[in-house]
Amino acid sequence: MTSQGAEHFRLTVLNPGGRDPEQQFHDLPAPGESTHPPINFHAFAACTLGAFHCKTRRAIAEETPVLERALHDLKKQGRIVAVSLKETGLHQIAQQLRDRAKLSRFMKIVAEADGCIATTSEAAEIYQRVLSKCDPTTVAFIPTPYPIADQRWNFSIRPDEQSGIFVGTREWDVPSRNHFAAVLVARQLSEVTGEPVTIINLDGHKGRRLLDELRFPKGKLRLIEKWKSYPDYLRDVAQHKIVLQLDRSHVPGQVAGDALLCRVACVGGDGAIERIAFPKTCGEGRSNTEIVSMALDLLKNADLRAAIVAESQKHALERLSFQAVRSQLGDFFARLQRMTAS
Repeated sequence: MTSQGAEHFRLTVLNPGGRDPEQQFHDLPAPGESTHPPINFHAFAACTLGAFHCKTRRAIAEETPVLERALHDLKKQGRIVAVSLKETGLHQIAQQLRDRAKLSRFMKIVAEADGCIATTSEAAEIYQRVLSKCDPTTVAFIPTPYPIADQRWNFSIRPDEQSGIFVGTREWDVPSRNHFAAVLVARQLSEVTGEPVTIINLDGHKGRRLLDELRFPKGKLRLIEKWKSYPDYLRDVAQHKIVLQLDRSHVPGQVAGDALLCRVACVGGDGAIERIAFPKTCGEGRSNTEIVSMALDLLKNADLRAAIVAESQKHALERLSFQAVRSQLGDFFARLQRMTAS
């Protein structure tokens, strides 16, 4: 691996017992070509032209480093193994590890792995505290990449064809998502600007009844109530002037990642990608009042939106592109290999 260099590095991602289909990424698929889009943990495999597996035996056959949630069989085969929690929002980590047996298993696996990859800086801090007596360089914060540089994944439309606000969250029952507050803010912005609002409602009649109580301006609320393919979902997002959220979960940041592919300004949210790509409009360190003010300015000012989008693309190419993250992964696993060999 070290002799090949980062440009030839390939990664196998293993999610033991997971429901996502197994995939080989011999090249970057175009939108709609692959079973699962090259995002989230699939993106780690895709950006290195590696593989995504759910069965340990198949992952071993790849003979490449493995990122996984279980490691014993792979360690026996001499693989370099980095582990990661698949769901890394702070509320998700707390929910997963509140069970004593799961916590015990987590502590043991993290201690036995060659390293840990965190898709948020907060998760990296958790791994480092678990491994407080180990070399801190065995833990890396590496954000999930997006195919920013591939024009096939550019879902942008002309700015004069965009209108309205897309609410990026959808979960009413997760307190840190602040979805209810985001919907209220979107309604307020719609009343002031006349812009329409799009909300994802996968809760059927229950969700519609909740939204009916909020009494959006007539004709200004659009609901998406069916699951869509990822490309079709991105086409919907791209039609809007801004993506709005008030999420305080410190998640990896798919909402912002989707906005990057659509070349749309993302406002609010404190995910890893929000903080990297949209530092001037993310929710980190900002009150909801400040976020509302920024959103209002962006809705009224096309030049300001264009500047935020241009800046986000620059940040993304430097830190979130497939090429950038592939280099980070290659360097990290090369370091683990040297440490294991010494």
